[in-house]
Amino acid sequence: MMFTRAYWQDLADRALRTAAQTLIAAWAGGQVNLLDIDWAQSLGLAGGAALVSVVSSIAFPGPVGGRPAEESYVGKRRREP
Repeated sequence: MMFTRAYWQDLADRALRTAAQTLIAAWAGGQVNLLDIDWAQSLGLAGGAALVSVVSSIAFPGPVGGRPAEESYVGKRRREP
């Protein structure tokens, strides 16, 4: 299961979504001015969250809570012929 292309595509999809969500959460505290954003800190925070997502996906590769895994919209569309 971990050595399939689909697994790694889904892992990357989850990690990118986590990074994007972390950036949004970091910027949600106030008005976002692109000139005032501390890009190094923001991207470091998003990268750390993505790394945690990757590690948790590797540590717990199966469905969570005994439910069947739900495909993401992107992952589902990517696999259609």
